[in-house]
Amino acid sequence: MSKDGLCAIVTGSASGLGAATAAILAKGGGRLVVNYSSSRKEAEETADLCRKEGAEVVVVQGDVSRDEDCKRIVAAAAPWGRLDALINNAGTTKHMAHENLDGLSAEDFQRIFGVNTIGPFQMVRAARSLLEASAKASGKAAAVVNVSSVAGISGIGSSVAYAASKGALNTMTLSLARALAPLIRVNTVCPGYIDTPWFTKGRGEAGAKQVRDMVVARVPLKVASSAEDIAQLVCFLASPASSNMTGEVVRMDAGMHLIT
Repeated sequence: MSKDGLCAIVTGSASGLGAATAAILAKGGGRLVVNYSSSRKEAEETADLCRKEGAEVVVVQGDVSRDEDCKRIVAAAAPWGRLDALINNAGTTKHMAHENLDGLSAEDFQRIFGVNTIGPFQMVRAARSLLEASAKASGKAAAVVNVSSVAGISGIGSSVAYAASKGALNTMTLSLARALAPLIRVNTVCPGYIDTPWFTKGRGEAGAKQVRDMVVARVPLKVASSAEDIAQLVCFLASPASSNMTGEVVRMDAGMHLIT
């Protein structure tokens, strides 16, 4: 899979899956926008790692739920004159048992949908002209890759609001794939459990270990996917290797969906 010269934006790339995705893309010596909302130190560490791989990197702070921030993130790529791939990875949640309906407020829903669903839409809208410029120059459709979750397929996960936001992102992928073809293709990755600090932040060390052990014991492949595992799929969908794919919602969950 050749990524030479790929110009890409990866939202939420200070750590976890976003950082792993940026690190893989950097190996092609491309140009990257590393975005963060609040973790500047981690974002700079990701950028340094990418530069060591030969990539040109710009670090931009921005909250994708804010349209003006989305425009500013995309503006960082404008000097390149094109954008080959937009990775909508930024996400948020509120860890809350699904039966605890009183634990989720309207404000919780608005915040989670703002980042997980509206954010990707605003990023695509802001980046459209640069993505189309890439397609016209290369003769191949530019790529949008949304990072969703199996929660959006099965109604599971950290909270009802999170699952709903990812379900909306999945259907939005289909809408945008139709609307933006043939110059831009839009696909989505739906990971299952990923062994990252995401669960530790929400559940604490003991709770995160409990989830990990449960996943490894139950899934058919008996593994806990790493950020790098999922990032390989994200980068495939961002690259010319998947140039004839659009409107796909690809699940990668170590076989979790096979459990009856």
